[in-house]
Amino acid sequence: MMQFVLEIPWAGSIKEKRSVVSSVKDRLQRRFKLSVAEIDLQRSIGFAHMGAAVVSNSRQHGEKILNKALTLLEEEIDAGLRDVEIYSENF
Repeated sequence: MMQFVLEIPWAGSIKEKRSVVSSVKDRLQRRFKLSVAEIDLQRSIGFAHMGAAVVSNSRQHGEKILNKALTLLEEEIDAGLRDVEIYSENF
């Protein structure tokens, strides 16, 4: 699982923020098959707290996918990235 906060200082409305959030969700879902949601800060115009998850039978594979997703966020998203955390567990 990965959590991160997007900083969107140029967003002047919830509609502009939603556009960025939707774009991030769509890219992560399409490219990496992640489950993605905005999990907090829904009322904030300039920030979005998001979470992404993947289920795999290999911890290494799951972490590799999340790290690739993080690279995409760092390189291709038109927003600042803060407070990134990646968790993985074995069951």
